[in-house]
Amino acid sequence: MGHRESIKFDLHSNGFIIILMLVYLNTLVDASIHEYQDDTFIRRSNSFFFHGGSEGLYASKIHSGNDKLASEDKTIDGKSFIRFESITFRRTKESAEKKNEMQQRTGLVEAIVLEVRDREKIGGSYLNSEAICCTPELSKDGSCKVGEVIIQQKPDNPDGPKRMQTFFEGKNEETNMELQTIQINRTGMYYLYFMFCDPELVGTSISGRTVWRNPDGYLPGKMSPLMTFFGLMSLAYLVLGLFWFLRFVQYWKDIIQLHYHISAVIGLGMCEMALWYFEYANFNSTGTRPMGITMWAVTFGAVKKTVSRLLLLVVSMGYGVVRPTLGGITTKVLLLGVIYFVASEALELVEHLGNINDFSGKTRLFLVLPVALLDACFILWIFSSLSKTLEKLQIRRSMAKLELYRKFTNSLAVSVLLSVAWIGYELYFNASDPLSELWRRAWIIPAFWVLLAYFLLVVICVLWAPSHNPTGYAYSEETVDDFDEEGISLTSGSGVKVAGIDLASKLERKERKLSSSADHHVFLGEDEEDKRE
Repeated sequence: MGHRESIKFDLHSNGFIIILMLVYLNTLVDASIHEYQDDTFIRRSNSFFFHGGSEGLYASKIHSGNDKLASEDKTIDGKSFIRFESITFRRTKESAEKKNEMQQRTGLVEAIVLEVRDREKIGGSYLNSEAICCTPELSKDGSCKVGEVIIQQKPDNPDGPKRMQTFFEGKNEETNMELQTIQINRTGMYYLYFMFCDPELVGTSISGRTVWRNPDGYLPGKMSPLMTFFGLMSLAYLVLGLFWFLRFVQYWKDIIQLHYHISAVIGLGMCEMALWYFEYANFNSTGTRPMGITMWAVTFGAVKKTVSRLLLLVVSMGYGVVRPTLGGITTKVLLLGVIYFVASEALELVEHLGNINDFSGKTRLFLVLPVALLDACFILWIFSSLSKTLEKLQIRRSMAKLELYRKFTNSLAVSVLLSVAWIGYELYFNASDPLSELWRRAWIIPAFWVLLAYFLLVVICVLWAPSHNPTGYAYSEETVDDFDEEGISLTSGSGVKVAGIDLASKLERKERKLSSSADHHVFLGEDEEDKRE
């Protein structure tokens, strides 16, 4: 019957293992202590399985003579291992009643640890069979034992798949797995499965926990480089903050409002990187994510991303350079910021604090999609505003400000192109590595976005650094009669007059400016005449 079912699904044994890995690869909790609470087994082919965890593990720096460490061995520094603690299997009462009370072994559950490269060694593919569990036919040549998962063992490969067996006794409904620790002597992505082959054990549940550790701590292998990265980024923000503070103090009499916004972004970035570093350090030493530090890190990150996008937007609108205030669109800018913060905070909390197994793909899409759409809104609004700001500066012939904004536009365009290219690379990376065999490189994907945000902040700090001559880019009275095109385009159409100046008179003044060959003082005089009119 099990053989017919495997044919029906057209599922070869090695393909079965690949599918299991694909299903659970993106549903892992970023924790080195995996908790199980009355979880049940799922049927596949002629076996029943429960996915116990998956992590990238580095090889132990200190090797013992056996793969299984003594449970009383308290020295764990430099060792990489998977430890089984308090694992309890509980079968149904009906299943237990069918067994003979005098019989010692009345049910078998196996724990199997394998490295992703050994996936083809699980199941009967090497025996030209689609079965996962050994059948009477396959056991005739001594290749496997009936009732056990088929594992191809090679004497010359001691680091292959490892099997640990736990038996039910008599009519007992519960059995406890022996405390064991499996030392990892080969770097790789490791998967843990609990499996049984006896159909009478249907309904069996598992409780307990497993502890996964790398040589330098409990931090999962793909996250280990990020702790160092966040430490370095904390120093980078500290250096940038020191530079900005010295310029701020040196030219404090010439500070404009925009400088305070930039200072806020630097401060938020510094706090965010420091919190992530301490969160990872705590995670590395304890094996679980500290709820408090993680929540603060997520919140600071969401606030910083929101304020950074708002800073890019208001700078693109010419705030403090072309216009003294945002005018009627202030409410719309703040509303977009609040919505983005709520969406970003929800997504980050789910990714870093929630048990991802509790969320379906549709739920995650529901959280990711709003953030992506809001980012698209920011990009469109920023470049639309930049276009209008450059046009205004060109009309006024404010060459210093025009050159400043051209540099800013070029930097922003480069960052957008890099973002698009990186998204393409990220899609390629995930598509070409479905089983996370390249887990040691995975950390560069989130690291890139942190570096890109820092790069844009550095560009703004350099272009708008405090100086003795802030009028080179600060707002001046010559722009008081500017036509607020964005105010018109973003407000409801009940007339085209802004501050008492209608569209026709504004266009007429622009034409006079373009045809005039006078210097800057003439423009000032012309503005004053317009005001008197």
